This record gives sequence, C-alpha cells and structure tokens, in this order.
Amino acid sequence: MADTVTRSQDDTERLAEALAAQLHPGSVVLLSGPLGAGKTAFVRGLARGLGVDPDEVSSPTFTLVHEYRGGRLRLFHADLYRLGRAGAEDLGLDELGAHDGVLAIEWPDRLGHAFSGAIEVEIAVEDETSRRIEIVRGGGSLDPPDQAVSPKP
Repeated sequence: MADTVTRSQDDTERLAEALAAQLHPGSVVLLSGPLGAGKTAFVRGLARGLGVDPDEVSSPTFTLVHEYRGGRLRLFHADLYRLGRAGAEDLGLDELGAHDGVLAIEWPDRLGHAFSGAIEVEIAVEDETSRRIEIVRGGGSLDPPDQAVSPKP
C-alpha cells in the first residue's frame, strides 16, 4: 500500500497531481477521511494533473456533483456527505458519463455498492498541517506516484 505523509495542503495536491498521471477514462477515486482532512485539496491536485484548472474545484457539498472540463480527461467530483445510502444511489453516479473521464467521490461510505477497480484514498489527520495518505487500487496496492513528498519512515 502506498502510505505517504504530506506536510501541507500543497504537498497533498502534488501527491494527487502525480496520481492523476496514472488515471485513465473510467477511473474512480474514492476519498475517505474526516471533515477538514483535505479531500477537496486532493481533488484539486487531481484536476491539475488532468490539465483542469484547479482554481475551479470547490467542495460540491451543496450541489453534490461538479463536472470540470478542459483537461485531457473530464473530472467529475461528487461529495456524498449530506446523503444517506438511498440518496447516494439515487444520484446515478454510474450513469454520469464518467466512463469518459475520472470520477472522484468524497464520503464513499454513503454508497450502497462498490466500484470495481476503484482507487481508494484514505486521508488521516496527523496534526494541523500533516496528513497520512494511504492509496490502494481496487483491493491491491498502488505504487506511490513519483512526487516531491517524502514518505514517513
């Protein structure tokens, strides 16, 4: 499992940017962690790595799903925090057209089903600025992307 400690929001974004180079049409990234852990910052890094303007990325908590275009792949960003399982299923994330882009889902525990082959990103708060980020691909490990973030021993 790729386990990396980032020391700032910029580090978190750089890690995600490097991961984006490994993504392809149909990739699903499931982002877990407590409120304020940096899930949306991670999505900003994915956007930058996909060639999408990261300044456009914001938490879709009230709109539920945002679509960002302009990069090598479209980026769909869903935040399921305010939904129960039934509400998450009603969103139809499987039918979004994300097979042509990348789907990043915050709070995937609200889903009633799994996404086969999804990349799971677990973000844990270490302290005010540091995050431990574990990246696992669909039940198997994912090599850490080349990045400027040093893993913690």
